[in-house]
Amino acid sequence: MPLIIIGILVLIAAIFLQKSSEYGHFTKVVRLIAILLVLIGVLTKCIVEIGAGEIGVKTLFGKVQNDVLASGLHFVNPLVVIKRLDIKTQNYTMSGIHDEGTKSGDDAIRVLTSDGLEVTIDLTVLYKLLPSEAPRLLRETGDDYTDKIVRPVTRTKIRDNSVYYEAIALYSTKRDEFQQRIFSSIDNDFKKRGLILEQLLVRNITLPQSVKESIEQKINAEQDAQKMEFVLQKERQEAERKRVEAQGIADYQRIINTGLTDQQLQYEQIKAYLELAKSPNAKTVIMGKSNAPIILDGKN
Repeated sequence: MPLIIIGILVLIAAIFLQKSSEYGHFTKVVRLIAILLVLIGVLTKCIVEIGAGEIGVKTLFGKVQNDVLASGLHFVNPLVVIKRLDIKTQNYTMSGIHDEGTKSGDDAIRVLTSDGLEVTIDLTVLYKLLPSEAPRLLRETGDDYTDKIVRPVTRTKIRDNSVYYEAIALYSTKRDEFQQRIFSSIDNDFKKRGLILEQLLVRNITLPQSVKESIEQKINAEQDAQKMEFVLQKERQEAERKRVEAQGIADYQRIINTGLTDQQLQYEQIKAYLELAKSPNAKTVIMGKSNAPIILDGKN
């Protein structure tokens, strides 16, 4: 466009030079330059390059055209204005940590649960523009759809769905269910406006301090109970071991008492005497009441 304007101005200058007797011989040269500038400007406006991951939406005199330009080179009307839109995956993060989210400062979402507690949620939205819906989106919303659609819809749907869950359940057992629920809700709204929700990442759920303390006390109590149960189990096992050991000793004594006879005892006694007789040590006289032999020590 600047070259076309400059070419037109040069052409007007050539007309004035043609009326001048002093510079009239420069008219043809100036006119040729003007025509070249206009042609170059027109060619520049007619050839449009759309980069990778982008689409082009044409606007003519403020009216958005329905056809979309894909990546590559295109020959278009020089009067058309091309609006380039990103169709790659984009992310929008809302976090309570300073400078971590898309907006600086604390941008986390504070919601009320079914038990009346305030919970803080950090999350990231992954989304992209649906190319076929780009003209309608540009016509109805504009190119700042992140602030007009993504942010407000996400925050509203999370607040609307959090009231169905208790704070502790939202933090623990119902977290995946909650994430799937808000994903479906946001996805439906995005599709109506020409956007695709790829993924919704609940990064962090922060409970009130009083709830945190209650959870910690409960966990500590459960750990103490588990520890005591372990000690009792160990004691029961030790008692069982001693009972089995005592039963074994009792069984052994019973077997010995029932199996020993007088002849067996006499035989064992004779064996003991023989071992004593063979010993080089001093002998002691042993006198039995029965037929057991008498052993006398022969050493001083």
